[in-house]
Amino acid sequence: MSLTGIVVLLAIWAVLAVTVFSGNGSGVPTPWAVLSQLGNDGWSFYQPLIAATLGEALRGYLIGNGLALVCAALVLLVPWLERLVVQLAVASYCLPLVAIGPILSLLLTGDAPMITIAALSVFFTSLIGALLGLRSADPVTLDVVRAYGGGRRAELAKVRLMSALPATLAALKISAPAALLGAIIGEYLGHIDIGLGVAMTVSEAAVEVPRTWGIALVSGLVAGLGYGLTALLARLALPWSRATTLSGGDL
Repeated sequence: MSLTGIVVLLAIWAVLAVTVFSGNGSGVPTPWAVLSQLGNDGWSFYQPLIAATLGEALRGYLIGNGLALVCAALVLLVPWLERLVVQLAVASYCLPLVAIGPILSLLLTGDAPMITIAALSVFFTSLIGALLGLRSADPVTLDVVRAYGGGRRAELAKVRLMSALPATLAALKISAPAALLGAIIGEYLGHIDIGLGVAMTVSEAAVEVPRTWGIALVSGLVAGLGYGLTALLARLALPWSRATTLSGGDL
């Protein structure tokens, strides 16, 4: 989001907080009240919360995306698996996280429920992105591989993997904030002692409105940084893709 967009959103927030939601019991604080609370809490308050939630989100991100990429490759190597894999992916996407969070908390211990929800949050997106990318390979190049006696494995290793990089990396970018959101939802619903979701639950129960909003803003900032970091890595990994887009736009 550009600086202008952020300024406009802050202005709208301030106007609504002062006019529409100006009552003493309002759940919408002013931006300066939230910023003041953020300053009072400081880094010492947020550092352990961010570290705990990021650890859960990162592990879920790696597990969910790893499984998605493996499943996408298996579908290309063993086509009859596609129906089963896609059905499982759709089921994982349609599962209401609010409903399965308490169930996972009963079945699993520690931070495993949060990691599981984070992995579920990214699996479908990354699987579909990888499948689209793998199937976007140039048919002529695939014919060349087949002409030289190559099978599905050779197609995957020599052609499809490289062709899949742009779509796969795009899916991985979207998955970064999704993993963090999944971890926070798991904390919000589960039984754990520390994390952004836990802090949000505690501050909400204590009716600490500015702090609740501050935690939400910090969570959004961390999710945005995760997206930005994966976008930067994607740009560094595929410099030719950006160059092609720019040259195509100049024509």
